[in-house]
Amino acid sequence: MDLNTLHYAKSHEWAHVEGDICTVGITQHAVDLLTDIIHLELPKVGAAVKAETRFGEVESVKSVNELIAPLSGTVIEVNDKAAKDTSLVNSDPYGAGWLIKIKLAPDAAKSHLMDLKKYEDYCAHEGH
Repeated sequence: MDLNTLHYAKSHEWAHVEGDICTVGITQHAVDLLTDIIHLELPKVGAAVKAETRFGEVESVKSVNELIAPLSGTVIEVNDKAAKDTSLVNSDPYGAGWLIKIKLAPDAAKSHLMDLKKYEDYCAHEGH
């Protein structure tokens, strides 16, 4: 996946938008911070998600963290393979380790998300 085509949230989720469908995952930076991800709690198909609110949970050997929706809409697909085999998220967070697909709400806005350059700058200065 071309990382330049993605949108990024401060909570380290990425969003790939094609038409009114958005694929969501967590970034390599998040995977690196969490180290080994051992469990995912993902929503069910049909669940409504709202931008900048919790839609699930990721548990690693270090901590448990909320997954935050980058955009609003309705979950149309859940990556059950990643939920059952979290090594997919650890090894390929932008590919086989995607988490959910959302049908975007008509008023879904991306203005709060960052492009790759801004996200890399954000990560470089996070916590400083």
